[in-house]
Amino acid sequence: MSQAVAAPSLFDKLGGAPAIEAVVTEFYKRVLADKELKGFFNTTDMDKQRRHQTQFISMALGGPNQYTGRSMKAAHADMKIKENHFNLVAGHLVETLKSFNISQADIDEVVSKVGPLKDDIVNC
Repeated sequence: MSQAVAAPSLFDKLGGAPAIEAVVTEFYKRVLADKELKGFFNTTDMDKQRRHQTQFISMALGGPNQYTGRSMKAAHADMKIKENHFNLVAGHLVETLKSFNISQADIDEVVSKVGPLKDDIVNC
């Protein structure tokens, strides 16, 4: 009797930790170049931010759970984030994934994992 082989996680399909780290680095280049978004990061330690985001996205996509940051709601509570800000960030994520030649199906899956966080991030 053969056992079913589990499908690889999206984390593994995308290339694991090195790929996620590269995507996060490029993602923040795009976000910080966006005049509507860069102000949110004026006092942010970006090395720490990239590490936390890499850990968070890795966990969200089925990789190892090493995320030790605050909840999304707590991390964004005082930032006055509007829906258009969230949509701009989501757009940068999608465009970043496209730039890494990620399939549309996998991009859709990434969006389905992070999209539900909108209610915890948008607060004004």
